[in-house]
Amino acid sequence: MKVLFLCHRFPLPAEGGGKIRALYIVRHLAGQGHDVTLCSPIRSGDEAREVETLRSIGVQVVVERVVERMQALRMVLRVPTGTPSSFGYFYSERLSRDVARLLEAEHWHLVFVHCSSMAPYVLVAPGAPKVLDFADMDSQKWLDYARHKRAPLSWMYALEGRKLAAEEVRLARRFDFSTTVSPGELATLEALAPGSRAGWFPNGVDTGYFAPLEKPYDRGLIVFVGRMDYYPNAEAMGWFCSEVWPRLKARRADLMLRIVGANPPRAVRRLAAIDGVEVTGTVPDVRPHVGAAALSIAPLRIARGMQNKVLECMAMGVPVVTTRLVRQGLGVSDGAPIRVADTAGEYVDAVLSLLADDDERSRLASASRAFVEARFTWPIAMARLDSILRSVARARSEPDEERIASATGPRG
Repeated sequence: MKVLFLCHRFPLPAEGGGKIRALYIVRHLAGQGHDVTLCSPIRSGDEAREVETLRSIGVQVVVERVVERMQALRMVLRVPTGTPSSFGYFYSERLSRDVARLLEAEHWHLVFVHCSSMAPYVLVAPGAPKVLDFADMDSQKWLDYARHKRAPLSWMYALEGRKLAAEEVRLARRFDFSTTVSPGELATLEALAPGSRAGWFPNGVDTGYFAPLEKPYDRGLIVFVGRMDYYPNAEAMGWFCSEVWPRLKARRADLMLRIVGANPPRAVRRLAAIDGVEVTGTVPDVRPHVGAAALSIAPLRIARGMQNKVLECMAMGVPVVTTRLVRQGLGVSDGAPIRVADTAGEYVDAVLSLLADDDERSRLASASRAFVEARFTWPIAMARLDSILRSVARARSEPDEERIASATGPRG
């Protein structure tokens, strides 16, 4: 099966949930014998150097370098229009021409688009079934931002959210099938575009890589992991350090908080001046930091979809204290082995009770690992994707069904 795959960020280096999701989908398709061509803008030398990594596993790669200042200008120019500004950030005229040539020159059995901002590249793709992986419904993220920002930024975010919501409806109706990362995001999509064909498949975790460390943990160390140039992460840690950390330190003076994540902005770097708080910035490997901790926190008050960082900590057997919003993103309710806290007082109680109870901490650590192994490995996620692709084929002609089913089914 010939697959044209578009993603908004080149999937290597695999930093962040969106890149990781795209990478595993591409690897899965190529590993099953598909003829995959990946098209993506690239933004850095690191990404450009990784092109050969994908080619080495049989993926054909078409990329065009974009310049940040030009992409920012494209965003600004779209503000007075009905097109979402964020679409401008991922648009490249050269890449658009490349994709158009590919669509004209080849017969594609499937066009798969990761992230709605890449959908305009393939709106005209005659004959090929088109699947759009929204992952998260980005319109709701921008609307969430609007509620946490002051004017005039709040007005701009609200405008972008409304434009994106309208575009998401249009795209869901023009693609053969749409996917999201969780049942909650699927419910949002179905509310926006009733009657559109849609489903979901989760993110996964490499449980061989993210595994419990065979060494003791620090009984007084708490860790947060996540890219710190991502506003919800920065906002969460600002709130935690202001509202929760002083109360924790007043009860247990030996506690340490380690904030691990790339590109911390100035506001996050300043948190290192607080007693007991360390801000690492970029690290080559998060696992030693996670594995050394007694527990992990994810106090996100803005969260869409599935939080990979939470699943990775759980896979390493490190108990997690997080918000109801994050737990909902996992698509589970009371059965998840997660401690939930939303207010400062709830966070203080949850953290201190876990740190004081070795048996409960051990039970939760084992249950967390088992939970991820049972629900959130990449083979489980990709099996669900295979089922979706077969359903897309059934909605098309019989020859397409046979091609997709044989490509996604077991191989002898």
